[in-house]
Amino acid sequence: MADDVDILGGAVGRIVLADNLAVLGSLPDDSIDLVYIDPPFNTGKRQTLRRLRTVRDEVAGDRTGFGGRRYRTIELGAQSYVDVHDDYLDFLEPRLVEIRRVLRPSGSLYLHLDPREVHYAKVLCDAIFGRDGFLNEVIWAYDYGARTKRRWPAKHDDILVYVKDPDRYWFDAEAVERIPYMAPGLVGPEKAARGKLPTDTWWQTIVPPGGAERTGYPTQKPVAVLRRVVSASCPVGGVVADFFAGSGTAGAAALELGRRFLLVDSNPEAVSVMTRRFGGVAGVEVVGE
Repeated sequence: MADDVDILGGAVGRIVLADNLAVLGSLPDDSIDLVYIDPPFNTGKRQTLRRLRTVRDEVAGDRTGFGGRRYRTIELGAQSYVDVHDDYLDFLEPRLVEIRRVLRPSGSLYLHLDPREVHYAKVLCDAIFGRDGFLNEVIWAYDYGARTKRRWPAKHDDILVYVKDPDRYWFDAEAVERIPYMAPGLVGPEKAARGKLPTDTWWQTIVPPGGAERTGYPTQKPVAVLRRVVSASCPVGGVVADFFAGSGTAGAAALELGRRFLLVDSNPEAVSVMTRRFGGVAGVEVVGE
């Protein structure tokens, strides 16, 4: 597919209530600039999967995609990329395979996990994207919530960054908001006034209870974290997608920064929250309510 594929049909954003694997299967190759996903951390619940691919078929199609187009589902089986899987990796694998397919050659994936699962997910991503597709492990550190005295309190998440093509990926460091130096006296007044580019360790508080940003969705992430992701890894006018969209923070950051968005979630509560969050924004569509 050419880089000018427009999956949104000119819309500013689209919110979809659906299974994300089905939506991914209906999207064309090379059509999304940036994917950020914050999948549920391993809950221990068994996920039953079919590996699917959909093809355009206006006659025998069994599902409807964007623009009313009809698609036929093909079951591909359950080939594995790594030898050892648990239920969580089995859940992630077909989605990651499809995400790589729909990313533009210049596209990136930000996979937001916690320290319990990130190591296993990295092995899986290395197999799907290639080890040379690994760009960064970003640490999002915060300082809020319950603490334990039986170990070091866990106060960070891990975000794995993979690119589809190590020679063509989009990364604009100069578009990222600068932060203060921790020791400004060591760099001189000019550098101190300008600030520094963030490293791979991001200090940012969670969305505070009762704060103006709060939507009420339990796993909401701060706009400041997604603003940094979108600024660096999606060109202006590009498309940001989140297939575990939750409260829609990836879309909020995209909208603020002049990018467009596709938000998918299978939870009607999440779609309700996102519909309220983007209510009144011209050009934002809700599908499947």
